[in-house]
Amino acid sequence: MKSRTLTRADLTDALHEHVGLTRHDCSHLVEQTLDLIAEAMERGQTVKLSGFGVFQVRAKRERVGRNPKTGAPATIAPRRVIGFRASQVLKSRIERAMSQ
Repeated sequence: MKSRTLTRADLTDALHEHVGLTRHDCSHLVEQTLDLIAEAMERGQTVKLSGFGVFQVRAKRERVGRNPKTGAPATIAPRRVIGFRASQVLKSRIERAMSQ
């Protein structure tokens, strides 16, 4: 299966074809949407897109890891990470597409 990366430009073009707004307006709409999602996550909010999935910021505690080269213990600082959990609708669509 050959895969291709979906870009902002691809989203803009698809929106332009389906909605009929100018490419400039569609580009602005895509950027605004992504900015709103990013800003909500910066505040630590969960972003739920019904039928698509949930983006969630999680806090990871400080922990001890190992340097893979030397095996020496190293402390990994606490940090926030982004998690994504696909909705059942999205999982089903992907499963159907993969079985064809």
